Amino acid sequence: MRVAGLVLGVLLAAAALGFVLVWALTPSVDDLQRRVADRLAAHGATELGALPVPDRVGQAVVATEDSRFFTDHGVDPRGVVRGLLGGLEGNEDGGATLDQQLAKLLYTPERTDVGSKIEQVILGVKIDSGYSKRQILRAYLASVYFGQGYYGLADAAPGYFGLAPGDLSWAQASLLAGVVQAPTAYDPLTHLDLAKQRQRDVLDRLVDTGMFSRAQAAAAFAAPLRLAVPPRTGLRTDRGAPPATGRPLPAAGR
Repeated sequence: MRVAGLVLGVLLAAAALGFVLVWALTPSVDDLQRRVADRLAAHGATELGALPVPDRVGQAVVATEDSRFFTDHGVDPRGVVRGLLGGLEGNEDGGATLDQQLAKLLYTPERTDVGSKIEQVILGVKIDSGYSKRQILRAYLASVYFGQGYYGLADAAPGYFGLAPGDLSWAQASLLAGVVQAPTAYDPLTHLDLAKQRQRDVLDRLVDTGMFSRAQAAAAFAAPLRLAVPPRTGLRTDRGAPPATGRPLPAAGR
């Protein structure tokens, strides 16, 4: 028993030392806002400004991607394990918090190796400690890719629906929240059937997190989307689009 305790103590000390070393090696996140601006400028995208009111897309994204976002500290231990195992197996299985997803968008956008996942964990903690939750959510919504060349909510809302972000209905907001996980697969202009399936998953998460009743979710799913461009095949696809950001919903029990 004593030996086991000693071994456990050594392992914990080694883990703590490793954390400190990785923390020191990862960059500061003081430049997060500048990185958001640089990302948007590189793609000719529009700044989001303040979070829209009402922020239906943000609420749907939190329910779907990171339902403990407002109470966690930038990292989900169970998600970290899933993410590291996924990296070892060569896949992108989810589990990342919004903080970690934002770190991936802004600091390690082209990397999928295990080292990048560890870095995203540390950066997620740094982001959480350096910014308010509303600042983090705004940065995420301003930066994330929504497909069809739309970087950020400020371009995606008018691009898909001809509306400002704050004017989106729950039907439209839940559809957009589902797109970020796989913008090409869930593109409502070219794959409306898959986009609607994903929308149903997002609405289910809003029910699971207590934001919606089943009746409200059913009403939002049945409501017209009023896309600015009629869905059809043959529109531009996302060749060269960035890697998917969000988590697959079957593993989204957060």
